Formats: sequence, structure tokens, C-alpha cells
Amino acid sequence: MSASRQQQLQRELEALTRSVAVGSLARTQIEITGRDRSTFLNGFCTNDIKRLVPGGGCEAFMTNVQGKTIGYIYVFCGTESLVIDSAAGQAQAIIEHLDHYRVREQVVLHDRSNAWHELLVSGPQSAACLQQVCGAEVPVELFCHATVPFRDQSVHVRRVPFLHPECLFVSGDGPVLADLQDQLVTAGAVACGIEALDIRRVESGSPLFGVDISRTNLPQEIDRNATAISFRKGCYLGQETVARLDALGHVNWRLRGIKFPGPVPPVAGTELQTAEKSCARITSVVESVQLRTPLALAYVRAGLDLPGSTWPTQFGTVEVVALPHQRDS
Repeated sequence: MSASRQQQLQRELEALTRSVAVGSLARTQIEITGRDRSTFLNGFCTNDIKRLVPGGGCEAFMTNVQGKTIGYIYVFCGTESLVIDSAAGQAQAIIEHLDHYRVREQVVLHDRSNAWHELLVSGPQSAACLQQVCGAEVPVELFCHATVPFRDQSVHVRRVPFLHPECLFVSGDGPVLADLQDQLVTAGAVACGIEALDIRRVESGSPLFGVDISRTNLPQEIDRNATAISFRKGCYLGQETVARLDALGHVNWRLRGIKFPGPVPPVAGTELQTAEKSCARITSVVESVQLRTPLALAYVRAGLDLPGSTWPTQFGTVEVVALPHQRDS
């Protein structure tokens, strides 16, 4: 990487974590309408969708009948609809899954992924910058969301934990969001690219479906039990498996951060070995500017997964690190 590009990347990462940055995202967005929407979606999610009120939301896993993960989603409750927000390219699979089980429920599934574009506005000054440009308050609490005016139109602002709690998704018409991004940069936001976003995502321990999560994963392996799984809600598809794993108290693999000692890390999909046994499988790898070394998300075998644990591999001695990684002051 050239010195100028390294400086620009550092500037983008600084803005993402210490001031305000804005970047374009490709995300799946599905709107669910109809009077049975909350009860219907609740039957497929690990979190309690029926408790949501307009302006609120949550994160959840969608599971199949075997209890395997078929989606990692944010759900936002409006007065007339629910919106599912997930990684790019998931709309067809999610809609087909829900349609397969729809019998008499009054619900309509709308793929809005192409019509609704999305920006990420991140950093401790993100809310203030967006409020300055739009002239209206934006949501403060996690998963709260609101429609906010911009010029003679409006955008939908959602507070999400994608990179950290001071992170906003802004959804709306493409040309409107392009104009909004320009105005945010004029107001002091730093425009950032996918490389900076991905580095910060891995440092935050934020998984993507299709990258870090697949249909082979059990929800508890992803280690977001406290935020994405309700163990007290009613029945849903795959609940027996999730409840059984909770009763057992552990899974064999868990998503963790791994720090590598050398400048050349393994690529995604690589299996790490120690004592000739598989000990981890890499899903995402970045060059962490904060840690000044390669950092990966990986499924680590139980017993080796405590933060601070070190073990020898074919890539040198690696260390399990707590995520989200906290910046040095």
C-alpha cells in the first residue's frame, strides 16, 4: 500500500471511531406489511418480534427447522410495516423461506433492496452532523429509528451496532442519499470506502451473513446470545435446537477475534491447526491499523476460545482477542 493511501486509510479509520465518517453500503432491505406481520415473522426469529413497538427494533437470527442459521438480521418496527435489514444479496433466500411457510397469514413481502439505498454514518459526532444537515433530531437509543426530513424529501435513520453504538444506517432514494452524503462531507464528515469499513467491522466483531455466518452455523456459535436470542419467547422454527444448546451450556465452536504474529495471514476459509488438530476456521481477515497486525474473525474450538489464549499454528502463535477491540487513547 502506498504511503498516500495508508494516510488516507488512517484518516478514514480515525473518522469512523473518533469523529464522523460516511460511506455507501449495499444491504438487503425487505418490508413486510399486513396485519399478521409481527406474529408471522416472530415464528422464524430467535428474538421476540411481537414485543417491538413502532420506532423500535432488535437484532435476531432466522433459523430453519434444524435450528441452523439462515439469516442474521436487524428488524425495525413501523406503524404500518416491519423492515428487515441484512447483508447484501439475502433478499431472495429470506423471502423464499418465509413464503414457504406462509399459509393464511395476511402478510406481503416486498424486496426494497434496489429501491432503498443505504448510507452508514459512524462516529461520536455522527448524530450531531446528521442533525446539522437535516435540521432534525435523530434516534439516540440502539435500534430506534425515525423518518427525518432532508430538503423537500425524507430519509429513514436507524441506530445500529454495526461498527459500534454510535453508528447510523440511513435508508432512502439513491439520488437523495447521494446528495445527503455530499452535504455531510461539506459539514465535516470524512467519506470512507469499503476497506476502512471492513477493517473497523472486524475490529468490532460484527459478523456478516454470507461471510462470517453460513447455514451450517448454530446461533449460539456466533456468540450474540444476549442481544439476538430470547430464551423466554414463544415457539419459533428451530427453537428446540436453540433451547437444547442453552440447556447444555456450550457449543463446540464460537466466533472470536484472532491476532496473527506475522505480516502474511491466512486467507478466509483457512483452517488453523494445533497439535495436528483443527482448532479454528477463518472467516474474515484484515490488516488492523489499530493492532498493527493481521486480525481475523474465526470460529474457534471450545477450550481455546478465551480472550488472551495463545496457541501455536502453522501460521505462528496466534492470540484470541476480545472484540470489539478498544482503541488506545
